[in-house]
Amino acid sequence: MTRVYEEIIDFIAAGTSPDEVADFRASDAVRERVAELLGREKAETLSPDALAELNHYLQLEHLMRMAKARARQHLSHE
Repeated sequence: MTRVYEEIIDFIAAGTSPDEVADFRASDAVRERVAELLGREKAETLSPDALAELNHYLQLEHLMRMAKARARQHLSHE
């Protein structure tokens, strides 16, 4: 879980433009981990800790989707 937080923190700390926000994509490792957790959730084999990890990822995904939508709004008004 720390990896995705670190990626987003580094992304924000480096300074971003609306273009960079709209184009942001998590690393392959993070996307693979989320896919694994989603698969395990469907198979009902997630531990409470893994479920909490998945929920954190989903919250961050929601935040980034909202930020991307806002960035695209800014870009469309330029």
